[in-house]
Amino acid sequence: MNGEQEKHGGPAASSRRETGGGSGLVVEEGGDRVVWRLNRPEVRNAIDHELVRALHDACSAVEHEPKLVLIIGEGTTFAAGADIAQLRERGRDDALRGINSKIFDRIHRLPMPTIGLLDGYALGGGAELAYACDFRIGTPRTRIGNPETGLGILAAAGAAWRLAELVGEPLAKEILLAGRVLTAEEALSVHLLNEVVQPENLLATGHLLADRIAAQAPLATRLMKAVFHAPRDAHPFVDDVAQAVLVETEEKQARMTAFLERRNRKEGNR
Repeated sequence: MNGEQEKHGGPAASSRRETGGGSGLVVEEGGDRVVWRLNRPEVRNAIDHELVRALHDACSAVEHEPKLVLIIGEGTTFAAGADIAQLRERGRDDALRGINSKIFDRIHRLPMPTIGLLDGYALGGGAELAYACDFRIGTPRTRIGNPETGLGILAAAGAAWRLAELVGEPLAKEILLAGRVLTAEEALSVHLLNEVVQPENLLATGHLLADRIAAQAPLATRLMKAVFHAPRDAHPFVDDVAQAVLVETEEKQARMTAFLERRNRKEGNR
């Protein structure tokens, strides 16, 4: 880990481990965040059964101890999709089990925000993993798309409905039905990417965003994310209940008191 990463929320003391034996996922633990590194560069980080299982284990850990999650690919690719060799052998029962759709939905529902760090290709299942994140940061060589219909299948792990929510129906249909692959500049222009930075700055930029999120009240952040994704019919009740929980916390009292004290000091110095 370089000095820039240590400066911006990537503590050198964080632990690094690979989940399972050769699972293809390296987990780097920090105090308030964790980095999930897709580690199958020899197949452009294709998402196979072992990686899905490892991602489920990683989700369990952050569901038990909520942390911010940064997801990055090893090498120059985020994830080039599902492992085609495995996908070719899947049948009807495999599809009905929703192997990828279940893990991406679980990632989308994690208690704290997730940040996808996309260098190079994010295609097929790799794109759907990116869509499941709360934030996406790319590099000039990022390419995002869903070529599934060209392989005789469809994008069934979230893109069929999540992509339209992110970029609107017309563009989503171009990507899903006509095989359009977005460049980094195009993805940034439609806010599918929050930012584009040079590859060497990608992880540090992700940590900077994580720093900004971590500076907020953690419980307020968790509940804000949950309320944001609640069904429309749940509002405004769910908003009121979440607010009722937060207004009784010591952290709310401390943060508002500190705000008022800072304001009074500023007014006193005028």
